[in-house]
Amino acid sequence: MSRIGRKPIAIPKGVQVGVQGQQVEVKGPKGRLELRVHEVCSVKVADGNVVVGRGAENRAARALHGLTRALVANMVQGVTEGFERKLEIQGIGYRVQQTGKNLTFALGYSHPIVFPLPEGVTAEVDKQTAITLRGLDKYLVGQTAARLRALRPPDSYKGKGVRYAGEVVRKKVGKTGAK
Repeated sequence: MSRIGRKPIAIPKGVQVGVQGQQVEVKGPKGRLELRVHEVCSVKVADGNVVVGRGAENRAARALHGLTRALVANMVQGVTEGFERKLEIQGIGYRVQQTGKNLTFALGYSHPIVFPLPEGVTAEVDKQTAITLRGLDKYLVGQTAARLRALRPPDSYKGKGVRYAGEVVRKKVGKTGAK
């Protein structure tokens, strides 16, 4: 049996978990999330815990068992605490501004890049070189952060670009000049 999949998920106070067939809905103080579970897995709510089971014993079913449990646990954490991802911008003249639900980047290109934030993700621009993304859905927050980083990934020679907070970029040694 999957080590992760068999762990029960404790339901904190103020959180309601509803299961109808393969549809799981989690409501909490920060909002509401839904998930459609694969047919191989089953989700049950029993005495203050959510328990994920599986119907088969093949490799795919075992993998889906652990995945489903992790997704439901992330939903419970999302509606109670939420998720956060921080990004930093490094480089001379590189900056970001927030205008409503859009982020406008100046990243060394000939034009500014306007990035519309998806529904369910909020951004906070501290200074002009730090962005904090917040949301209920872990996947959506992480995917948005990855898309922002992809606008200008960190350069391996100078280190300029958009990076996750705390990300270490290994710099390469450039060419040696003519002597």
